Amino acid sequence: MSMALTIFEEIFIPYLTRADLLFYHRGLSCLVAFELKIGEFKPEYVGKINLYLEALDREVKKENENPSVGVILCASKDDEVVEFALSRSLSPTMVSEYNLKLIDKKLLQKKLKEYVELAGTVPGEE
Repeated sequence: MSMALTIFEEIFIPYLTRADLLFYHRGLSCLVAFELKIGEFKPEYVGKINLYLEALDREVKKENENPSVGVILCASKDDEVVEFALSRSLSPTMVSEYNLKLIDKKLLQKKLKEYVELAGTVPGEE
């Protein structure tokens, strides 16, 4: 037992205190861990997120919750490399790219207005 605790303290504690994001998804009833990367996707990121998900499931997840889900956000990715890296992973993990620039402000305002108008026309809601 003390060896397991030592491994947890040496590996998981420093990892859990990083500036990544951890959310709870009410619809899925699970924890969702986000790994934020400033560069291109690397296959070793999958091993790292799997370690984190296992730690969450063993130490944080409650009995009535589903297994944790991982999301790796990278500046860029090669779809084939991602496919190979995730092919044998048993943990529910997704890799996606992010953009550093928002869409045009006027387009964003237009889409927001359309959404608000559409939301106001939902049948049965007043």
